[in-house]
Amino acid sequence: MSDVLTQLGDILEQRKTATTEKSYVASLHAKGLNKILEKVGEEATETILAAKDAEVSGDNSDVVYETADLWFHSLVALSHLGERPEAVINELARRFDMSGLEEKASRSEQK
Repeated sequence: MSDVLTQLGDILEQRKTATTEKSYVASLHAKGLNKILEKVGEEATETILAAKDAEVSGDNSDVVYETADLWFHSLVALSHLGERPEAVINELARRFDMSGLEEKASRSEQK
């Protein structure tokens, strides 16, 4: 699974410097972080609404589609900040042997 994210990370890096006329990712980078974050927010809202609809309908296809959009735009934001998808994978892996409550408590201790 992480091969897809690695490939996407490579593509996002390449598209950062592409022409804005030919690349949606380049156009987002050109508009800056605030525009990218606006897209993340829009996609988060669409994911939430799709999940609520899926609970009623039993059809998860829209929530999967919207989650893909959310992940994509989140990865564009990370790319804009100089991070790759592997950073998120590594953070998730770090949490494997830790309960969610322990992880949350460790964030409080770090501040």
